[in-house]
Amino acid sequence: MPRMLDVSDAVRAEIGDEEADRLLAGETAPGGYDCTSCRTPGDVEQERTSTVLFVGEETAVLAFAHATCLPSQVVQVTEEQLRGAVRSITADAAAQGGVPAQTAPTPQPAQSAPPAQPEVARPQPSSAVPEQAVLGVTSGLVLISGELHPALVVEPTAPIVRPGTTGPGDDFLPLLVEQGFRPVGDLESVPPVLHGWSVLLAMGQLHAVLQPSGDAGQPVAWWQAHQPLTVTDGWRAAAGKHQQVVLYAAPVGSIGRQPREDLLRAALDKAAAEGRLVAATLPLAGT
Repeated sequence: MPRMLDVSDAVRAEIGDEEADRLLAGETAPGGYDCTSCRTPGDVEQERTSTVLFVGEETAVLAFAHATCLPSQVVQVTEEQLRGAVRSITADAAAQGGVPAQTAPTPQPAQSAPPAQPEVARPQPSSAVPEQAVLGVTSGLVLISGELHPALVVEPTAPIVRPGTTGPGDDFLPLLVEQGFRPVGDLESVPPVLHGWSVLLAMGQLHAVLQPSGDAGQPVAWWQAHQPLTVTDGWRAAAGKHQQVVLYAAPVGSIGRQPREDLLRAALDKAAAEGRLVAATLPLAGT
């Protein structure tokens, strides 16, 4: 039975034709593996499998994922993220008797993630913000129509102004509406899917929110974690079930850091009622 392995053009370009062909021939690909996204076992000979290449400044690691969890792609991460992930994967594989990720031929250096705290990263909608606002990101489960959905709540630490402008004002929500997000007055229904955007969940952790690039090439990070964010097992299971994540965004001062999901829901309901909330449903790890 031929191996059901997918090596995307982007991955092939990074590792080279020779290594890609060896993978497809089964010379270097494992039979069984632990999915780099959902962390459950997979079998290259029994189910469609994606090759995922994580690229740091000096190191590259080739991992494997269920095709239903992640497409074959190249993921840019910091060297610190990559070395931490390798340690985690190797430890898990040793404990479970699984197959660790492979170190791939080192490609050209990748750009590092912007310097930020573990749960924030610099926003892309506006690069000319005097206050150097960052985006705070909170993950949680939200009950919609009687079913739990994985959600991300994004709130800047300062007002976001439109690029090229200065002075008072906050254009965070208008900028997102221009990108396809919808204002929401309540949390009673799942927002429409915003195609081209996606949420990258890899190695069992949250890495980035991706948006389309202007030249219709590979997606770029709208938000990227300086260090991968840990999500709960329940959140990851719900994301795997729905294969999508609901993203809510509100201006600074609307939500705050809520320690419990019930308080987070109350803050979201209040922001929606006040017309200070936009949302969209983003595919999980789309390309």
